[in-house]
Amino acid sequence: MPADLPATALRPEGPGDGPFLEEVHAGTRQEELEALGWPAALRESFVRMQFNAQQQGYRAAFPRAQFAIILSCGQAVGRLVLNRAENEFRLVDIALLPAHRGRGIGTGLLKEILREAAAARKPVRLSVLKGQRAFRLYQRLGFEKTGQDSLRDQMEWRGDRLSPKDIKPCEPA
Repeated sequence: MPADLPATALRPEGPGDGPFLEEVHAGTRQEELEALGWPAALRESFVRMQFNAQQQGYRAAFPRAQFAIILSCGQAVGRLVLNRAENEFRLVDIALLPAHRGRGIGTGLLKEILREAAAARKPVRLSVLKGQRAFRLYQRLGFEKTGQDSLRDQMEWRGDRLSPKDIKPCEPA
């Protein structure tokens, strides 16, 4: 990453992170829900219900995953859920608050994950909602679409498809 990007780190999610994680989740749905024209109270209730279901689902499906808060210059700016399984790395979730998107934070973290997966000789797999900007980011990083359903595209990255120059480590800020 260029030297002008903020330093990024991860810390484990803690019991007091619920409100922040809900805020991050709400930020991922903001544009979509505002387009529906629902009153703010209904949007908030819907987002809270979705968030609680997502949290329970992630923890049930990936009990050994890394659940982390993304920090930029010491400030919480997003969340990462990464499951390192025997046969794959599964990027369950990566999300940033809207004000911190487009600054290279997510790209830098993804490159670090790809370097780790390449060293472990494991693919990285994920699913992304159709129409999300993240799809293009994943393509730029070498992910290929491997399947789809009505809501999501399945994607996979394999280290053997890229040259080492494509997964250079991030330079410290």
